[in-house]
This record gives sequence, C-alpha cells and structure tokens, in this order.
Amino acid sequence: MRQSTTLFESIYTRLRSDIIGGILTPDSRLRIDELREKYEISASPLREALHRLAGEGFVKGVGQRGFRVAPVSLEDMRDITRMRIKLECEALTESIEKGDDEWEANIIAAFHRLAKAENLRESDFQRWEKRNNEFHQALIAACSSPWLLRFRNTLYEQHKRYRIISILAHDESRDVHKEHEAIKASTINRDIALACAETRKHIQGTADTITLTLTHSGKAAGAA
Repeated sequence: MRQSTTLFESIYTRLRSDIIGGILTPDSRLRIDELREKYEISASPLREALHRLAGEGFVKGVGQRGFRVAPVSLEDMRDITRMRIKLECEALTESIEKGDDEWEANIIAAFHRLAKAENLRESDFQRWEKRNNEFHQALIAACSSPWLLRFRNTLYEQHKRYRIISILAHDESRDVHKEHEAIKASTINRDIALACAETRKHIQGTADTITLTLTHSGKAAGAA
C-alpha cells in the first residue's frame, strides 16, 4: 500500500509540475500509453493522478476518451485572477490582524531571499517561483482558516500556469521587485487597506501582461 501511495504521489507531482511549467502544453491530449512510457509508470497510479488533477482543474476529462491538459484562455485567467485577489486579501487581512513578531521576521527573511533570486525569474523560473511562493506564503501565514488557505493555494497554483506566460513576455513596464517591496512594507506597517491595494495591483499587473500576450498570440479565445 505504501509503495502504491508513493508511486501515486510521485506521478501526480510530476504531471502537475509539467502542466504548470508548460511541458505538457495546454489542451494537449494525455494518452495513457504515451504517458506510461514517458514517465515509466503503470496505468493505475497514472489514472489516479489524472483524476486528482482533473478535480483540481489542471486536467479535463474527455468523456470515455481520456484526458486533456486544461486549456488556457482570457476568460479562465480573469476568473482565477478575480478570485485569487479576493482570497489573497482576505487571508492577508487576517494575518495582519493576528501576526506576531515572528510572523513579521519571516516576511522580511522571505522577501530578502526572493530579492536575491530576482535575476533568476527568466533563466530559472522554478527556483524563482519557489522563493516567490515562500514570500507570498509568509505574508498570509498568520491566517487561521484552513479552508481559506486551501482554496487560496489552489488558485495560486492555477495562476502559476499563467505567470510563466507573463514572465516570458518580458514586460519592462513593471518592477516586480518594487511591487513585492511595497506589499512587504505595507504589511509590516499593519496597513490593511494599503497592503490589499498593493496586492491587488501586483496580481492585476500580471493579468494585464498575460492579456496582452495572449491577445497578440491569438490564443485569447476559448474556454478553460
């Protein structure tokens, strides 16, 4: 049983990472035989992983014909962005109200590590994204609602599929470091209104870049 669980978690993690990273491209067919060969795993844990990914919105079931990677679209991205802003600000508000000195120190440390990795955003997205995630997690770490954090984390991971599009677009009009710094400062200063405003501006900035990129590439249409 333990080996089966380990195999499932392994293939689930790899598939999820490859979908988020664009290795398994949006709307592409996921054929069981091809995936078995690619990932060197049996069909049972593979199907289990695909069903879990379907439940999380990363994969779409195609009737009796199998699975596809969930497509990307402006409609989907805007919906994810809208809901992520709501939940991020809700979690951040509770953290500011309840956070202690240790919480503040962890935010400062996470921001420092992220700042040191800013030059890796395009060359090593996975490493930068890890630091980015740690920073945003530190901001909301004092939120005490497991359900709020769970739904927020799901949206964060869904949004990651689109963030890589934003990064590859080389939007020179943005200074992401300064955006993060503004969020950090307003949070540490316990200014809920400003912290939420800066968070909203930061997330929406990514959405605006993605909108331009998808529109210019002709991939704006379609439902996800």
